[in-house]
Amino acid sequence: MTGPSRKPSICLAGSGGGHLRQLLDLEGFWGRYDYFFVTEDTAFGRSISAKHRAYFLPHFAWGQAKLGRPLLLSLRALLGMWRSLTIIWKRRPDLVLTTGAGSQIFIVIWARIFGARIIVLDSFARFRGPSLFARWAGKLAHLRIAQSRSAAQRWRGATLYDPLRELAPVEMPKSDLLVATVGATLPFGRLVGMVIDAKDDGILPEQMLVQTGSSDAKTAGRSDVTLVEALPFDDLMDAQRQAKIVVCHGGTGSIITALQAQAGVIAVPRRYELGEHYDNHQAEICEAFAARGLLQVAENAEEFAGALERARLSEPKPVATDYGGLVELLHHFLISQKSVGKALSRDSD
Repeated sequence: MTGPSRKPSICLAGSGGGHLRQLLDLEGFWGRYDYFFVTEDTAFGRSISAKHRAYFLPHFAWGQAKLGRPLLLSLRALLGMWRSLTIIWKRRPDLVLTTGAGSQIFIVIWARIFGARIIVLDSFARFRGPSLFARWAGKLAHLRIAQSRSAAQRWRGATLYDPLRELAPVEMPKSDLLVATVGATLPFGRLVGMVIDAKDDGILPEQMLVQTGSSDAKTAGRSDVTLVEALPFDDLMDAQRQAKIVVCHGGTGSIITALQAQAGVIAVPRRYELGEHYDNHQAEICEAFAARGLLQVAENAEEFAGALERARLSEPKPVATDYGGLVELLHHFLISQKSVGKALSRDSD
């Protein structure tokens, strides 16, 4: 039982990319308390650990089995289960706030076993229905939060909070630069190859900075393109603020970061049938943003050429995720879990 003089301890559990960015957006909530992050060992995760107490888990996702890698899934899951236990045993959080995905499931399970309250904030990437992580972890959650009306309707007991807000453009000097990024978690050779081929075909006169990840695309020996496997998150943001065009994969975190940089955005969704992701939710994300007129979508070289022309002519359409209302909701939830003279009640439902 926690004593009255100690602040509640909050575990912020997010695998990486957009999952981790959403947790950062909620600093107005967790910054009031004792907190720590649990994430994955990516460039973004390491940038978090440089500023905050953080623990790393191995990346695994249920889709690895669908992609023919069940042994890898099993080994990483076992390692993740053990590491999660050691983290929860050591830190004993009062509350877990998680945005998923796969690698965080054992954090939820162990924390619940040890009496913590659980909040599952499903990924902003899920517009049509709850993610697999949300459906599983939600069974152990005391509060479930969906970020689209359709997802909330399909997730029993969920609270709806839609954070997306369109903003007025501000003056932002731009260079004749295109930045391409594949994100922090998975390789994406098709995107890298698409922009390199466009350069070779003479339709990309802009300077190019390409964050390739562990791509197998043929990029060695290029002198006309700046190629980097990984960039610290702050450096990537700075580059995008200078760029006129940003090409990114279809993850919500990468898309929103590019839109905030007031660039013309081209999103290339990863495809399950091509072995690029564990399902086709990125196509769903791209469709939703394109329907609002916020970006261009390209699936192949021909579509990319057209998207380039439209992106060059597009007006900046910055957006932000406004989590002010959600911060208050979370704070009130935490207060509601307190007993008089105690930090948090660990009573089960």
